[in-house]
Amino acid sequence: MYKVMALDIGTKRIGIALSDYLLMLANGHSFIMREPEDNAIREIEKIAKENNVQKIVVGVPLNMDGSRGFQAENCIEFSKKINGYEIIYEDERLTSDAAEENLRNKKIDFRKNKGLVDIESACIILEQYLSRNN
Repeated sequence: MYKVMALDIGTKRIGIALSDYLLMLANGHSFIMREPEDNAIREIEKIAKENNVQKIVVGVPLNMDGSRGFQAENCIEFSKKINGYEIIYEDERLTSDAAEENLRNKKIDFRKNKGLVDIESACIILEQYLSRNN
């Protein structure tokens, strides 16, 4: 049995979510700072190892026409540095807006802690992947 990890890779922070062992539920885990990049990669690999992860779903913010812009390419290039895991790319258009709405509905004030939005975005990315593959 294994888990799937999802990453919402931003320019400042990376939100992390993990599935359960049944690959049905997405749970927010944490966020880490993206810089220095070597530390971020090591931390992702450490969390993945500690949680018996086999696959990592990376949110890729495609343009509205489906093409890859600068940030999409940036996420893909970052994810190529993660070793030992199958990397899966998931379209994450508008997940930050959905994440903010989810947090508002839960009455969670995220304005002073944007990492909460990154974690919630990672959950949405993981939920999309899990729902399509179950």
